[in-house]
Amino acid sequence: MKGKLSPFLVLLAAMLWGTTGTTQALAPDTAHPIAIGATRLAVGGLFLLLIVLVRGQLNFKDWPIKTTILASLSMALYQPLFFSAVAITGVAIGTVVAIGSAPILSGLLEWMYLKTRPSKVWWYSTFLSILGCLMLFINKESIYVDPVGILLALGAGLSFAGYTLVSRDMVQKYSSLSVIAVVFTLSAICLSPFLFVFDMSWITSFRGVGVSLQLGIMATGVAYFLFAKGLAHVSSSTAVTLALAEPLTAALLGVFLLGEVLNITSWFGIFLLILGIGILIGSTKKSNSQKELRKSPLPVYDEEPYHK
Repeated sequence: MKGKLSPFLVLLAAMLWGTTGTTQALAPDTAHPIAIGATRLAVGGLFLLLIVLVRGQLNFKDWPIKTTILASLSMALYQPLFFSAVAITGVAIGTVVAIGSAPILSGLLEWMYLKTRPSKVWWYSTFLSILGCLMLFINKESIYVDPVGILLALGAGLSFAGYTLVSRDMVQKYSSLSVIAVVFTLSAICLSPFLFVFDMSWITSFRGVGVSLQLGIMATGVAYFLFAKGLAHVSSSTAVTLALAEPLTAALLGVFLLGEVLNITSWFGIFLLILGIGILIGSTKKSNSQKELRKSPLPVYDEEPYHK
């Protein structure tokens, strides 16, 4: 049952990530995007760490220090790289390159380090999802391609792909809650200097507190916990492709909550995104069912001799 639910846990996590853009739009005007990202990790890390301490689940026996550091650095790097890319080359190109490159880079990392070649279905669904993402964002603003912005966006995609690949091994051996609590606390410490660089007076306002709690608890703490739970039973490349539901959610929230208008091309992009994600979920469920059948024991028959 856990294997069957895993893709949906990753999908739900991506939908929670998709609320980030809408929440940031409601933040005070003085809040800098990088400061919001640092605050998000700080609140999320403290929230997760508090839960782990209250439940008494924090156990550092045989804890993988190198892997934890790699995962923490990957997550810490993602925030400034992504926000800087968006600031330099625009929301459309920055988002498409960062989010669109992550599944491809994740598949290549799996191929290189785990010797696991992505399936044909993964390539088809990833292509459809990335094409949908491209069509969704490319019409939202004028296109401005900056080489530095592209490199930063690719760095953000690589950071997320690296985090997913490294953390997958950890959540298979240790408590998912403990893993993300430690990783996000360390990531928040890495980004803590940004809290002193930018103006943080916005965080004391009522709106600032609400935005910080929503981003830290729901869009970070709960979302990455669900992502980690799902990651224990799906490949990192599949999880990163499913995470493309993030821009899909963001676009729909923009339409229904912020009054944004999408053209026909963007709506077709949404259709391709849904189609690609649906195909991947279907193939993942089928793969998990086949694994369960192979693991199930053969039927045991009565070995007593037959008497007439």
